[in-house]
Amino acid sequence: MGRGVATPPMALPPTPPDGDGTDVYAHDRPGMLSPVVKGMPARVYVPDTKSGDVIVLDQRTFKRVDRFKVGRVPQHVVPSWDLRTLWVNDNDSNDLVPIDPRTGRHGRPVPVDDPYNLYFTPDGRHAVVMAERKERIDFRDAHTMRLVTSVNVPCQGPNHADFSAAGDFFLTACEFSGDVLKIDTAGRRVAASINLSNRAMPQDVKLSPDGRTFYIADMASNGVWTVDARTFRKTGFLPTGKGAHGLYVSRDSRVLYVSNRGEGTISVVSFATGRVDRTWRLPGGGSPDMGGVSADGRVLWLSGRYDGVVYAISTADGRLIRKIRVGTGPHGLCVYPQPGRYSLGHTGVLR
Repeated sequence: MGRGVATPPMALPPTPPDGDGTDVYAHDRPGMLSPVVKGMPARVYVPDTKSGDVIVLDQRTFKRVDRFKVGRVPQHVVPSWDLRTLWVNDNDSNDLVPIDPRTGRHGRPVPVDDPYNLYFTPDGRHAVVMAERKERIDFRDAHTMRLVTSVNVPCQGPNHADFSAAGDFFLTACEFSGDVLKIDTAGRRVAASINLSNRAMPQDVKLSPDGRTFYIADMASNGVWTVDARTFRKTGFLPTGKGAHGLYVSRDSRVLYVSNRGEGTISVVSFATGRVDRTWRLPGGGSPDMGGVSADGRVLWLSGRYDGVVYAISTADGRLIRKIRVGTGPHGLCVYPQPGRYSLGHTGVLR
């Protein structure tokens, strides 16, 4: 596999409509697999930050089917915009390692400076690298990963992001300064910034299905902030649990799953009411972190960041289906394949 693996098939639809009530996740329903991913084996790709490996699990049997070395500190496994490649982000090794999800074969590392996390512009032209340590956001050619431009950000620790419904801007969370930035996609510049609080540690970012609200997990404040997508103003804070970290939309767009890493729970937030409907507790506790929802919507897969495991959780009732022992430092696992037309990055933000 070479540098051309991320080349977008531009015949696919471009950005979805603006936030007018249209469900931005309408193409993420169970069974709505792109022809590109149909027939791919259902796997979970788990990067281990401690061993530098990727562990591959079979979603049906819950058994390990592969394990291979990729670098020093792999952070996240990210689907490319065109859905054909999975990129392993290793910011300590300063590279991206491509995986062919159809065969499981991994290719030569592609040099990229400090790729803590990876996103793609909705038109498929640019990869957006969160160079967390460098306090920088790098726009790269999604075909070759060559640098196009760098944006120095006025914050510390840019790490997670999500795009507006129209794709004209995205919000980036800055973990170590408590800020959220609004980045102009086409202009590739910081358009605005807000500080959530003087003790905030913002993590994952997710747009509501109607495109009107951004949800931002805050690991230090133990809950989720809401920000108006039109005015870029804070509109509220929802307590969820200690160490609120990852955000995942259900396949029916009705609820948001919030992983509370510090207390071993998952909060289920209703988009209709904006409240926590229920809380699922992992037996014996745990450290649920990053992951994703299975293609059929029945299983929420999360890494147990400090427990060396992966959790498979029923989305019907929160029951722990299986706890699978992996490496000692599992982080941003990717459930694949997933429904959707194209990937905006992270561990599977598809539209």
